[in-house]
Amino acid sequence: MYLGLDLGTSSVKAMLIDSDQKVIGVGHAALTVQRPHPGWSEQAPGDWLRATEEAVAALKASHPKELAAVKGIGLSGHMHGATLIDAKDRVLRPCILWNDTRSHAEAASLDADPRFRALTGNIVFPGFTAPKLAWVKNNEPDTFAKVAKVLLPKDYLRLLLTGEYLSDMSDSAGTSWLDTGKRAWSSELLEATGLTVEQMPGLVEGTDRAGTLRAELAAKWGLGADVVVAGGAGDNAASACGMGTVAEGQAFVSLGTSGVLFAANGSYLPKPESAVHAFCHALPNTWHQMGVILSATDALNWHSGVTGKSAGELTGELGDALKAPTGVTFLPYLSGERTPHNDAKIRGAFIGLGHESDRPVLTQAVLEGVTFAIRDSLEALKSAGTKISRVTAIGGGSRSRYWLSSIATALDMPVDIPADGDFGAAFGAARLGLIAATGADPLSVCTAPETAETVEPVKALTSAYEAAYGRYRALYPAVRSLGS
Repeated sequence: MYLGLDLGTSSVKAMLIDSDQKVIGVGHAALTVQRPHPGWSEQAPGDWLRATEEAVAALKASHPKELAAVKGIGLSGHMHGATLIDAKDRVLRPCILWNDTRSHAEAASLDADPRFRALTGNIVFPGFTAPKLAWVKNNEPDTFAKVAKVLLPKDYLRLLLTGEYLSDMSDSAGTSWLDTGKRAWSSELLEATGLTVEQMPGLVEGTDRAGTLRAELAAKWGLGADVVVAGGAGDNAASACGMGTVAEGQAFVSLGTSGVLFAANGSYLPKPESAVHAFCHALPNTWHQMGVILSATDALNWHSGVTGKSAGELTGELGDALKAPTGVTFLPYLSGERTPHNDAKIRGAFIGLGHESDRPVLTQAVLEGVTFAIRDSLEALKSAGTKISRVTAIGGGSRSRYWLSSIATALDMPVDIPADGDFGAAFGAARLGLIAATGADPLSVCTAPETAETVEPVKALTSAYEAAYGRYRALYPAVRSLGS
């Protein structure tokens, strides 16, 4: 048996699989996010082990014999978080999360140093780790002076599970300190933020052995001795391992809280000016690119809160058959935007409203706005040299057939719906645990799920969608000029 632990923003998920990769059981435990000031987003690292133990306890209650047979554990987690610990492994302050934008000034300052884009292959985004440390240095100097190690969230969890200071390449690529092409920390970039390589964890591949579960935890959880913990992955790379998106030309679109267009690459293809993320993958000698939008299902959930109707009720009013855009356009920039604009201050808008703009029209515009934001990511990936001809859809938003039809038509490519199953980050993490424990070939383990159905572009609406996308593209500079 193999265990995948996914440290998410709102919960920890523990997934147990067998050697045939069949899901045996799943456990969950909730987490909360604190927002003490506008633009801030923090979490207490001490809650991560508690939630992990709750999730594992749920598995132990339902599958004690299977849990006892675990030989490998894989870790996945939300990326970019700054977890600061002192020389005695004590947490110095709450973890600053991926969606915290307080360090936008520091990010701009670091990004103005050409070495960052040249070595990391990425813009220095406010959500990344390096500008957060620059913010701490500028605003909490006493805390900064005590920092012995900077750990990403899943790697602080690893420290508690194994006693090891280690991180994998995919997660570390999101810090703005990694030389992404060389898969090594850059002492130059660390020095630019007042840090050293010694304050970073050691680096391993996601498939490597990266510690052994502490004996006391193994006994408490009902596991045996010498349970291997894999290097693991950042959440998107872990999801890609779960989806089998690991080879050149493979891609998925994720409609979660945020939206991701993820493409696997056999080589390193940076183009930072496009605001595409070029990161190491969780598998050795592979990389990936991501276009990221900050509000996907979050935009629909916002609309749900305003209208008082559930997301399912709202999309249900549209039916499954795709409609031509109405002329009402929605910009989904509710918390800024990453790809392709790198604009933390831009905000959303409805444009083109009329007396006839009823609730279904607004819902349609919200779905189309997210769709067009994903199209923006596709265009950015194309400009960086990535070629994809189809995508697989995952995430909660992929339950809407209307939305998938909209995406297929806007991207002008088929969208595959995987067969029933959970192929997300926890499953990918469990796969990495299996590989680390057994030495299995990563490509033979990280295979794609069967396709249950394919949603094809609606060719009759292609021109209408192109015209609507043109309107969408024209609105960002117009809204930005208003000083939003």
